[in-house]
Amino acid sequence: MNEHAFTDAERAAVYRAIGERRDMRHFTKGEVAPELLARLLEAAHQAPSVGLMQPWRFIRITDRSLRQRIQAQVEAERVLTAEALGERSDDFMKLKVEGINDCAEVLVAALMDDREKHIFGRRTLPEMDLASLSCAIQNLWLAARAEGLGMGWVSLFEPQALADLLGMPSGAKPLAILCLGPVEVFYPAPMLVLEGWTTVRPLSDLLFENQWGES
Repeated sequence: MNEHAFTDAERAAVYRAIGERRDMRHFTKGEVAPELLARLLEAAHQAPSVGLMQPWRFIRITDRSLRQRIQAQVEAERVLTAEALGERSDDFMKLKVEGINDCAEVLVAALMDDREKHIFGRRTLPEMDLASLSCAIQNLWLAARAEGLGMGWVSLFEPQALADLLGMPSGAKPLAILCLGPVEVFYPAPMLVLEGWTTVRPLSDLLFENQWGES
């Protein structure tokens, strides 16, 4: 065995968290203890980032009226998304796409301002700041699942409108509204699969060797 490998039980726990992570939409309100929330955010903060720029910024939404205004922005975009989907509009409107008013905690994950001054790792791939924030969100997601909490990533919003609502400086950009909290049950499969919206493609369809399209 590789001397740096975790124990069998530890490895199984890591793979279980990955396999059972779900984009949750149904919550049972409740609370997240302050020390637990701090632990989850610290897990997010340990994510890798290009050039160690740590572009993530998290805004915890504790004002109930502000939470409702955020939810209103999401609802407005939900309607516009449905219109853009054309013939799938009715099916989309039947989906539950967020749990903002039901979850224990709402966090907005955003990219910091003044990102253009960070060149290391971004000269040809400036979107690596977004990739770094996504890693932080995934860390938070997996840690939440290990702690028995559900989390949902909501992306149905107009970024500038949300940035204005939250007083973000010019150049900062919200990427995700994160719903976090206790759930009654975790979905046995991705919700969009359970609802018949789409199916999961096997890895073999997405893995190439040497050249694009060659399996």
